Amino acid sequence: MQKKLHIKKGDQVFVNTGEYKGQQGRVLEVLRNKNRAIVEGVNMISKATKPNAQNPQGGITKQEAAVHISNLNLVDPSSGEPTKISRKLNEKNKLVRISKKSGEEIK
Repeated sequence: MQKKLHIKKGDQVFVNTGEYKGQQGRVLEVLRNKNRAIVEGVNMISKATKPNAQNPQGGITKQEAAVHISNLNLVDPSSGEPTKISRKLNEKNKLVRISKKSGEEIK
């Protein structure tokens, strides 16, 4: 069984360390087995591609590389600032993520 992470696909996150510190982006993919996430516009790398049907010329393309989960903080939907999260049971006995700054549920 894989552990639950504080970040899900589609979340808005804030990068708190590294070369891209201070940037925000949307999570495109979460790699749970490696504790990493791919964030839109963050940690861009150049990759050489062979010619194919989509790109007949081939060449060098830019794409996002994975960032470790510990370097990301969730952005509070109400204030727009980075926040930690906690988990609590809601009225329907479902475990939900709660923002520690505002106390609101994160959808």
